[in-house]
Amino acid sequence: MLKRLLPFLILALGIAGFLALRLTRPEAPPAVPQERSWLVEALTVTRAEHVPVLPLFGELVAPERVSLVASVAARVAERPVSDGQRVSEGTLLVALDDADLLPPLRQAEAEVADLEAQVANERLRHDNDRRALEREQELLASANRQLERNRSLVERNLTSQADLDTARDAVARARLSVTTRESAVAEHPSRLASLEARLARARATLEMAQRDRERGRVLAPFDGVVSNVQVAPGDQVAARAPLLSLYPAQGLELRARVPHRYQAELASSLERGEILAATAEEGGQRFVLSRLAGDSDPAGTEAILTLDGPAGGMRPGVLAAVLLERPSVADTLAVPFSALHGSNLLYRIDDDSRLERRRVERLGETLSPEGERWLLVRAAGPVEGLAPGDRVIATHLPNAMQGLRVEVVEEQAETLTENLAEEAGQ
Repeated sequence: MLKRLLPFLILALGIAGFLALRLTRPEAPPAVPQERSWLVEALTVTRAEHVPVLPLFGELVAPERVSLVASVAARVAERPVSDGQRVSEGTLLVALDDADLLPPLRQAEAEVADLEAQVANERLRHDNDRRALEREQELLASANRQLERNRSLVERNLTSQADLDTARDAVARARLSVTTRESAVAEHPSRLASLEARLARARATLEMAQRDRERGRVLAPFDGVVSNVQVAPGDQVAARAPLLSLYPAQGLELRARVPHRYQAELASSLERGEILAATAEEGGQRFVLSRLAGDSDPAGTEAILTLDGPAGGMRPGVLAAVLLERPSVADTLAVPFSALHGSNLLYRIDDDSRLERRRVERLGETLSPEGERWLLVRAAGPVEGLAPGDRVIATHLPNAMQGLRVEVVEEQAETLTENLAEEAGQ
């Protein structure tokens, strides 16, 4: 009988023990709801004078580039330089074959010599005509006197009519000779002017041939860099055909489009003589704003920046991004782009670690102490001011709003460090 009741007895004791343990368990503290906080990074407000920068993207050009061409149709005899080579002033770049340059020069020299001889002959002929005219005028006068004597003799029946006719013929021949000679003397100025005009034209042709002969040896007009080589020794080139280009290593310019809203500001700075520098984002080359282009279009006006210092491997035609320094602005705040919410909102962290909305005015970009591009802002009004020492969040929160509770990453790290130190001491 006892063996049958033993299992039930054990089961009853177990239930009684469970009930006793349940009744004597400690009471759990009531759950208190806690507000969630968001981890953010904070930035301390420091208002100061900052230099805003304007990102520009433009093309490097060589305004003093010259394109050298062939003076005449000829064969290329020499081309001792290569594309990209630096040369000094007076260096031979291209030489055309003398076999193509000398024949026109010799022909022009011969033409000038021939016309000079013709001019000299015309002057000699004129002198002879003048002397001959004097003699022929004397002969005409003598013939007239002989005619008068024959007429007097005929009237007195002392000579025949045939002698009178012969005297008339002599006068006519002498008068014809005088007329012909006078015509030759009178035509001398026009003949001489014609020859001198032909001589001047021949001399001009000779000068052109001499010029082409000299230009057949293309020399560097200045120290520069060879580019755009288009010929090789042995090539047959036409007159005015391009040979190569040369640009000076100094004086390179960057032409970049500037939006219209910055044009007046930059123009005023240039008029005041302010130096606005720009730095290439890659390479660090320095440029100085020299002027604005004379023409504009709906996209803006081109700013012309002169390279100040070594090119550092940059060549004309390269596209470069630069940061142009604008006139400095006082009482401004530089913040990372992640700190801006919307188009004009920053969030200040109050003493209760809650967010307060602050409106700001965007002034452009500036460089942080580490050289990164940050946003430059200032308070939109007196009410929206940010006092020095205030903290603003530098983390972009998609759900940021007025009164949102946050926890700064640095403060959380300090709290964690203190807790670990207390646990280690215990």
